[in-house]
Order: sequence, then C-alpha cells, then structure tokens
Amino acid sequence: MDQTINTAAEVAEAHVMHRAHEVHSKPDQPCIESAAKKLGEGTTTDKSPAQWAYERLILYIQNFEETLDEAHEVAMGFAGSDTGVIRIEGMGYFEPDIITFYGQDQIGMRTQLVQHVSQLSVMLRALPKQTETAEPNRIGFQLAQDLNKA
Repeated sequence: MDQTINTAAEVAEAHVMHRAHEVHSKPDQPCIESAAKKLGEGTTTDKSPAQWAYERLILYIQNFEETLDEAHEVAMGFAGSDTGVIRIEGMGYFEPDIITFYGQDQIGMRTQLVQHVSQLSVMLRALPKQTETAEPNRIGFQLAQDLNKA
C-alpha cells in the first residue's frame, strides 16, 4: 500500500499533466491530443520535471514533423536568447531539471544547449534539409523509439 502524502498542488498537477487540447485553422493539421493520452499511460508519479519536459517535447517534435515535406527538417529556436536556431540531432535530460539539445547551428557548427526546465521556451522551425540527396532527418521518430524502449 502506497502511503505517500501529496500536497493539493501535486494532486492537481498529476490530474492534468497528460492532458492537451489544440484547435487549428486548418482541420488537417495533426494535433498533440492523441499522443498526449499515450504519454499519460503507465506510471506518472516517478517522473522528474526534466523527464516530463523531454517526453512532451518529443511529442511536439513528432507532431511538427508530420507537417513537413521531404525537403525540410525540424529545428528549434530558443525564445529569450540570441542562441539562434539549432538543427536538432539529439535531445536528452538530466534529472531532476535539465534538458539538453544537440545539433548544428545555422552555419554548421556543432552545438549543445543545456537548459533548466523552468527556462524552457522553444520554437519549432522548418529548415531546408542539408543535402539534396539525403532523406530528411526525422529526429522525432528516433526520440520516440528510444522513449518506447524505456
């Protein structure tokens, strides 16, 4: 029997953590709602803020990638800083509260951004893929595969 005592705020947060709702002007746009339901399945009490942020970002990246054509890949811009845009090549978290992004900046320099979850504010962008012959990189699919292994 679990004898953990939760505060009212913890109970309220756990109740809404995996809910999502979106409305788009174009009805064919993919929505995050069905993916959010999957995220809420299973145990939710043992996740750190970093893991929650990581998992939800994966869903948003996958959802965004569904709107891209074969000539574009997903990248992230970071609000409130002059970091610029990072072409996403990897993502991770370090519990309890750090999210890490790996990739390349706009001139092709290797880039890693380490950010506290309380400062997280990203903008997903579509950038032309780097080479015309290669398939577009779909990092959301790779991140989700790794998440499903866990």
